[in-house]
Amino acid sequence: MKQHLIIVDSIQTLYSDSFTGTAGSISQVSNCANILLDLAKATNIPVILTGHVTKEGSVAGPMVLEHIVDTLLFLEGEKYHDLRIIRVIKNRFGSTLEVGVFKMEEKGLLEVDNPSGLFLEERLTGSPGSVIFAMVDGNRPFLVEIQALVNKTVLAYPRRTASGINFNRLQVLIAVLQKCCDLKLHSADVYLNVVGGFQIKEPASDLAVCLAIASSLLAKPFPSDTAAIGEVGLLGDLRSVNQLEKRIEEVKRLGFKKCLVGGEKIPNISGIEIKKVKSLQEALGTIQMSNVKSQK
Repeated sequence: MKQHLIIVDSIQTLYSDSFTGTAGSISQVSNCANILLDLAKATNIPVILTGHVTKEGSVAGPMVLEHIVDTLLFLEGEKYHDLRIIRVIKNRFGSTLEVGVFKMEEKGLLEVDNPSGLFLEERLTGSPGSVIFAMVDGNRPFLVEIQALVNKTVLAYPRRTASGINFNRLQVLIAVLQKCCDLKLHSADVYLNVVGGFQIKEPASDLAVCLAIASSLLAKPFPSDTAAIGEVGLLGDLRSVNQLEKRIEEVKRLGFKKCLVGGEKIPNISGIEIKKVKSLQEALGTIQMSNVKSQK
C-alpha cells in the first residue's frame, strides 16, 4: 500500500543515530529535515512537519529549517476563543497572501466559510461605542466589530487599555481626537476591544477606532448599517488604504448600506453608499457627533 501523505509530529522529537546531539538539537533537526526532504523528492509523497514556536512567534530550532521546507504555515489562535487562523509565511510555489479560518469543535477543526458573518452574529446594534471595520488579513477581507468604552476617570491619570489594537496607536488617536475634534478625553478612561480576539496591525482601522471612542464618549450610537475605513493622520486628516475595493465589497456582501471612507481614491461600487470624508472632524459631523462644545 503506497502512502499518500506523511505527517511528522513533531520535527523537534526526531532522532537519528547518524548524527550527534539530542533530539531537538540544531544538528538533529536540520539533518532529519533534510532526510525527509530527500524522501519527499524521491517518492513524490508530500511530507508535513509540525513544529514548535518560541514566545516571540518564530520557529523554534535552527533557521535552516525554514529554508529547507517549501511552505511555512502558522496556526494561530487565542486561548479563550475557538477560532484558529492559518497564515502562509513562506510558499515556494504560490501566494503568501492566503488565509484560512477554522473553528475548533468536537470533531476537530472545521472550515469557516463566512468569517465576517460569524464575527458579527452576536453584535448588539444601537449601542454607543460600536463600529464595524473591514480589515484585510493576507488577501482575505473580514468584518470585525471595534468596541470602545469611555468613562469619567476617578484616577489621577486616566486609564487606557487596548485589546486587539496597538496600545501606542490608541494613545496617538486619543491625542488627535482631543486636539482636532475638541473631545474631552483628558479626564476619561478609555477601553478598546476588537471583538473575537483579532489583532489589527494596519492603520486602516484608525477611523473606526476614533468613531467608536467618540460614540461612547457622547453616548450616541454609530449607525448600525454603516462601516468605517480610513487611516488618520496626526493633523486629523484621513488617508486612503490599500485593497479598499475588496473591503467595501465585503461590507456590501454582509448587507451594510453605507461606508465611510477616508482619502480621495474612491472605487465605483454599486449597491452601497460610499461617503468620502477628508478629515476626522468631517467624519464626526457626518454622524452628527461634531458638536461637542457642551461637554463637561
